Amino acid sequence: MAPTETKGAAKPPSSGSSRAWDGLTPALSEWALDAVSSMGFSRMTPVQASTIPLFMGYKDVVVEAVTGSGKTLAFLIPIVERLLRLEEPIRRHHIGAIIISPTRELATQIYTVLLSLLSFHGPSAAALNPPSEDTDMPDAKPNSSKSSDLKVVPQLILGGTTTPAQDLSSFLKNSPNLIISTPGRLLELLSSPHVHCPQSSFEVLVLDEADRLLDMGFKEDLQKILSRLPKQRRTGLFSASVSEAVDQIVRVGLRNPVRIAVKVRGPSGAEDRRTPASLQMTYLTTPASHKIPALSQLLGSMDPTPQKTIVYVSTCAGVDYLQHLLPALLPTVNLQKIDLVPLHGKHAPNVRQKNFTRFVNSIAPTVLLTTDVAARGLDIPQVDLVVQLDPPGDPKAFLHRCGRAGRAGRRGLSVVFLHPGREEDYVPFLDVRKTPVTPLEHPTISTSDEDAKTATATLRKLVLTDRGLHDKAQRAFVSWVRAYTKHQASSIFRVADLDWRDLADAWGLLRLPKMPELRGWQGDRFLGLQLDFENFAYKDKQHEKVRKKELQQFKETQATRGDRDTAPQDKQQHQNKKNKKNQAWSNKTELKERREERREKKKTRRDAERSAKMTPAEREKQEELQALLKEVKQKNNIEDEEFDGFDD
Repeated sequence: MAPTETKGAAKPPSSGSSRAWDGLTPALSEWALDAVSSMGFSRMTPVQASTIPLFMGYKDVVVEAVTGSGKTLAFLIPIVERLLRLEEPIRRHHIGAIIISPTRELATQIYTVLLSLLSFHGPSAAALNPPSEDTDMPDAKPNSSKSSDLKVVPQLILGGTTTPAQDLSSFLKNSPNLIISTPGRLLELLSSPHVHCPQSSFEVLVLDEADRLLDMGFKEDLQKILSRLPKQRRTGLFSASVSEAVDQIVRVGLRNPVRIAVKVRGPSGAEDRRTPASLQMTYLTTPASHKIPALSQLLGSMDPTPQKTIVYVSTCAGVDYLQHLLPALLPTVNLQKIDLVPLHGKHAPNVRQKNFTRFVNSIAPTVLLTTDVAARGLDIPQVDLVVQLDPPGDPKAFLHRCGRAGRAGRRGLSVVFLHPGREEDYVPFLDVRKTPVTPLEHPTISTSDEDAKTATATLRKLVLTDRGLHDKAQRAFVSWVRAYTKHQASSIFRVADLDWRDLADAWGLLRLPKMPELRGWQGDRFLGLQLDFENFAYKDKQHEKVRKKELQQFKETQATRGDRDTAPQDKQQHQNKKNKKNQAWSNKTELKERREERREKKKTRRDAERSAKMTPAEREKQEELQALLKEVKQKNNIEDEEFDGFDD
């Protein structure tokens, strides 16, 4: 890694000796030195060398470091060392440390790294894996008398995988002293009277990907969690990008923190990059209908073929649709098709975990088709290529997406596809944000109009095999347009500049859906295709049976309406039903928004009732926090709705 800069009390480590694990002050335990050595880390990364001494030395820290720089061990090692150096063991059902992550995948990854670390500490390993009677324990190095009486017992708590009752039952049975969790489920656990975080026991709180935790949907839970934890604690905020929102929460939850910023310097010595030096970030200008042929050509022309590739699209519906079509257009490598794995935030928790594990453990070349749910913090080995078919709606996510490749010194390539014209202004926009991208020069990608037409014909041929794919295409396209209209860089990504016919070809649409954005468009919504939609069947037999039944009912109604004596009110009722059925999908969200508004009003009333029961001191503190949150929201212009299905 190139030279780094550290802001705060610590000086940036410059020599190899200053980054030796056994040179830390306070010194690491012998078992911890064995652990990092066995895990292949010969010396500390800059962020570890700057953070570990401070965090172990009772300092609050706010750490901003490029993605893939080793932040996970930078907070896991201090937490474990602190818990193992207490004067006496933590009491049952008392928590000593908490790590909060925005996603299930990232929380699971942290937990996995922690288990690898604890496997080198005898008492903790024994607590996690009690030996059977006929199994000999491996020889373990003796710990100090003080350490041998203490152990770290972690628990992973994820929303959607278990019920709150199951989480509480496991907590009461195993009495963990270190919790790794997503915000919503952690709040439910802390709300139990059987779970305790007293001043005498609680040591450390870590917020991983802190800026994401403060986004819409997490701030309120985070405020409630902080209110349940003792103020006299050590707190660490870790992220690849520290936003103004993080600055605001620093004032509330941290005590005089040390700020550590570890960034890559460019050749001139100036801070001009926020990504690893081993990661090459590029862009490719191509029309929408050329994107999939360009992706196929890119995967087929790279030498060696990427072991793992991540392809980002903007919405969950886009993943649901493209997962059925992309395999037919991906190149063949060594007489074998590249595998494709879908992943997005609206998948059921078990599906998310299954697909993520399948991608991580894949041996053959594999593509992960995903949304921003897989953009943050995940350390997936052997990711050599990241392709962004759609630039992210939130520019901050661009850096995190790219950072899935080129981790820990490994060479990586990131490519973002941009439409010709105004979207090319995204390049200087990123340069201002210290994430410069250059034109993709190697491998050379050149797609022709004939390539695009062939790809479109293949897509439409596949869609025609199942009306269900046509429905998915319509949903995916509408959701993509809605995401595009709410891009934060709205002066660059403008709906008025879109080529609707080319977009329809890019998505393999059989017709363009009805939507407000197309009202002024003069083109043919049926794209010149002569299709018999009445006989266009679903592959699913039950679904097709329902469609035929509805079609028959419609024909009977039409025949009845042909009678001039039909009552006017019956005609009006049928017309209302028809109008509702043909309503543009993008307009249907208005009803959902009205429901959300009603729910928000009810919540406001409940909050007012709770406020009336508060003491004056509690009410004053609550008002101060609410005013602070309002200020944060105004400064960051947080959107009311997200498109990546991100959840906890």
